[in-house]
Amino acid sequence: MLIFWEKRLVFLATPKAGSTAVEAALESLANVAVQRPSPLKHTDLQSYRLYIEPWLRHVTGQTFTTVALMREPVGWLQSWYRFLLRDDIDDPDHAINGVSFAEFARTYADPASGFHRKIRSQAAFLTHGEDHADRIFRYEDMEAFTDFLEDSLDCAISLPRLNVPPAVDVSMNQEQESTLQRFMRRDIELYASL
Repeated sequence: MLIFWEKRLVFLATPKAGSTAVEAALESLANVAVQRPSPLKHTDLQSYRLYIEPWLRHVTGQTFTTVALMREPVGWLQSWYRFLLRDDIDDPDHAINGVSFAEFARTYADPASGFHRKIRSQAAFLTHGEDHADRIFRYEDMEAFTDFLEDSLDCAISLPRLNVPPAVDVSMNQEQESTLQRFMRRDIELYASL
């Protein structure tokens, strides 16, 4: 999460949606940069509205604009899968080694598995009830996001490619993809509305 005090702007760092690159490019411009621990770096909209926004409003008397990125939902889950396969992951047993993406997605989309609670959806991160982040940009349209930031922060911005997971097979058959899309309906609808 990055807070730009004078510009009254807050960047909410959606997990697996380019937040590391954005923070690397903009940390020096931010008045507050929360990068560790992960639960604080990835403060969701609900937590922001409950804890941080009231404090900022109390101190400034103004509301800050929240901005975030959202990745195409299936691509976002594929990114999580690739990330969890990395060799440098903290878990030495690599619990998903040998697990195909199709199996990973099936487990994610199975409400009984509870796996979806470990990897919270982007819609759960970016919305709370009818509330949502003020400006949500598609990760796949980084140009619109950087144009917005350049206008808002009055500077040129170049985002590096960081934290890029390895390329792996993330194929699924049509039935598996349909099941996953039904489970991710809320994310897909939010993404389509951007």
